[in-house]
Amino acid sequence: MDIILLGPPGAGKGTQSARLVEHHGMRQLSTGDMLRGAVKAGTPVGLKAKEVMARGELVSDEIVSELIDAELAAMGPHTSAIFDGYPRTEAQAAALDRILSRHGRKLDHVIELEVNEDALVERITGRFTCAECGEGYHDIFKPPVVDGVCDKCGSTEFKRRPDDTEETVRKRMQLYRSETAPILPGYEARGIVSRVDGMASIEDVTHALDAILV
Repeated sequence: MDIILLGPPGAGKGTQSARLVEHHGMRQLSTGDMLRGAVKAGTPVGLKAKEVMARGELVSDEIVSELIDAELAAMGPHTSAIFDGYPRTEAQAAALDRILSRHGRKLDHVIELEVNEDALVERITGRFTCAECGEGYHDIFKPPVVDGVCDKCGSTEFKRRPDDTEETVRKRMQLYRSETAPILPGYEARGIVSRVDGMASIEDVTHALDAILV
């Protein structure tokens, strides 16, 4: 079973992908992780990507397709794949169909984690982590028991991601709507699109995904 998890940054794709890996034995194919791994390993496609990035350019769809092609070949036919963060555009969606076909595979489900933009802004801009142990917190939903002190290790140093700002989140949402959302109608025509409330609790989202994949 091969699936795509769609949704804007912060919708919970990474969290749910990790749970699908754990519960269903699937393989998460995150293009960012694959790219870093290929560059570190010095594979042919990794060297090609490294050269492109060294010039300050974006890695092309062709290189990303090569990464996915190689990963699917290494996985073999009996491991299910979760495509996380890919495809992002209609051109990438067409490329993915061609790659899957070459490996005798097809998409079974395209699942969109739906979000409320204002609530997503609140979710992302409020998060922070302990600078010492990495424990995650949120201004509203999960503050430390003692203000300014990490529950886990007792550190008083915390950090926030510099791109976790309202402006950045809304730009990401706009990009998702303009570039990625347009790939959905093609999948809807095949009858393989499902939608899940990405603003629900982590457990509820997991249960909803499990019900789709049964």
